[in-house]
Amino acid sequence: MLDSLIYSRIQFGANISFHILFPTISIALGWFLFYFKIQHNRTGLDFWQEAYQFWIKIFALTFALGVVSGITMSFQFGTNWPGYMETVGNIAGPLLAYEVLTAFFLEATFLGVMLFGAKRVSQRVHTLATFLVAFGTSLSAFWIIVLNSWMQTPQGFIMIDGRAHAADWMAIIFNPSMPYRLGHMLLASFLTVSFFLAGISAYRYLRNGRSQANVVVMKLALTIAAVLIPLQIMLGDQHGLNSLEYQPAKLAAMEGIWKGGSGVPAVIFAVPNQQTHANDYEISIPKLASLYLTHSWDGEVKGLNEFGDKIPPVAPVFFAFRIMVGVGVLMLFFSWLGRWMLRQNRPLPKLMAKGLVLMTFSGWVAVLAGWYVTEIGRQPYLVTGVLTTAQAATTLPTSMVFSTLFAYLILYVGLLSAYIWVVFYLARQADDKDNSTALLEKKSKSSWSPFRT
Repeated sequence: MLDSLIYSRIQFGANISFHILFPTISIALGWFLFYFKIQHNRTGLDFWQEAYQFWIKIFALTFALGVVSGITMSFQFGTNWPGYMETVGNIAGPLLAYEVLTAFFLEATFLGVMLFGAKRVSQRVHTLATFLVAFGTSLSAFWIIVLNSWMQTPQGFIMIDGRAHAADWMAIIFNPSMPYRLGHMLLASFLTVSFFLAGISAYRYLRNGRSQANVVVMKLALTIAAVLIPLQIMLGDQHGLNSLEYQPAKLAAMEGIWKGGSGVPAVIFAVPNQQTHANDYEISIPKLASLYLTHSWDGEVKGLNEFGDKIPPVAPVFFAFRIMVGVGVLMLFFSWLGRWMLRQNRPLPKLMAKGLVLMTFSGWVAVLAGWYVTEIGRQPYLVTGVLTTAQAATTLPTSMVFSTLFAYLILYVGLLSAYIWVVFYLARQADDKDNSTALLEKKSKSSWSPFRT
């Protein structure tokens, strides 16, 4: 039988997994919309405005679901994790308030102008509103990443009577892992949206949606992805080195390293066995882990056995990390190959278009895998070295926590299915409109007569 602690962890995991899908899209999609707007203002070409009008509908839908799921997630701090706010509320509370006051209000205020003000305000004001919404989504991400990073690598505080009090807000905000985590998340958002745009555009392309706006968006998305993936790989390497210094147990779980030392092998595949503290069916390359973790063949790397019982569940972290890396490699392949195939306005082969459709939500898979590495890898702590998950958990009856978990799961499956259906419905609707317009223009030209007035 599972207890309230496990059900609460599953519930919060389900909630944050559902919630993060939508900010991951809205953060970068806002900047894509701003780019479309700038290009239309600069060139006067209608296809940029057409792209803006199509993708702003999806942005609005995404933003709404992100807000709703974020509100329910914040409630769980009080219902499922009362010990969290009681212990670190003096730090978490202000950071969450900063996110609402400086970011959410900015987004919510100008989103209305962005959605409904195109014909009511000047182009300059409408472009400014689009910029402010995009900036607001990024600012919101900044504050949330600050809080999460502080929970991973806390500093700038003192403990008084079992409660954390801020001693240096600059140290809290710019904690050791924040720059790497923020950069990694923003790049992940742009890669997620790049494949989202490319996948939906490829879907329309397969349905004969050959409008210039659709092709231009697909090219732009693949170009952005092709450029950003190598940057993400380099930043991920730096993030790993940061984890090696500040969260060595998490890094050891990611790599499946039980016995530390010098010249540690890189585990390519294994089934981590937490009972025997060893890997089953291991396939590894000698000394390679020391090389890419310490940049030395004989570099010292700590193993999980050195941390006693203060280690995370190894198997979920180990496999989630490999899923994230595997999806990243697929993204690299599809972005480079797809962009090469679209060179010099050449038509995209149907097989490649179908592959891009399959990769539409690949960014979601990579982001979720990365977040599981981050959050599960922090266990058994909620705030590293300060507060364990068990200490913060609710004392509510198990049956009550389970019932709310069951309700959340049903709701989230329904909402996610509806969101995906609506996105593809909007794509089909746009194609049907384009095809109808093209047919009317063709009929008009074929029936034209010089004697008709």
